[in-house]
Amino acid sequence: MDTVIARLGKPHGIKGEFTVEVRTDRPEDRLNPGATFATDPDIGELTLKSARWHRDRLLLAFDEVPDRNRAEEIRNTLILAEADEDEDETDAWYLDDLIGLKVYENDALVGEIVDVTNGTAQDLLHMKHTAGHVVLIPFVTEIVPDVDIDSGRVTVTPPAGLFDAE
Repeated sequence: MDTVIARLGKPHGIKGEFTVEVRTDRPEDRLNPGATFATDPDIGELTLKSARWHRDRLLLAFDEVPDRNRAEEIRNTLILAEADEDEDETDAWYLDDLIGLKVYENDALVGEIVDVTNGTAQDLLHMKHTAGHVVLIPFVTEIVPDVDIDSGRVTVTPPAGLFDAE
């Protein structure tokens, strides 16, 4: 099974480099020059030429993307890699596994996870509240103490006001 590890963002410069939205907690292990990746939408396999950090952004270049024009054409493409099936981390999940989980506070259903945003400090869970509005929940242990993928459930202990509609 393939999993999304990055999304190609805006081109950087004229030589085909991209800013990248990283969607893996181990970019240094997964994004190594010479590695090949599947894509979504399928534009063919991409071979990583270089990966470097510029301020707080990861920049990637691929052998198949020679210039900024080609980079603009494939912007927002998802980079896919084989999922690590043998990892034994009980507190690690693939972002795709979190989407669709029901959210409970004190055993009461309060919403459903509809998206996840990777952040530099922490990830944010986008929860569609049962009242209809979307709430951004910091994905930290103090607020999200339990994630049970098998039962399709996330338990939250939100601070006062987090779930209020704006």
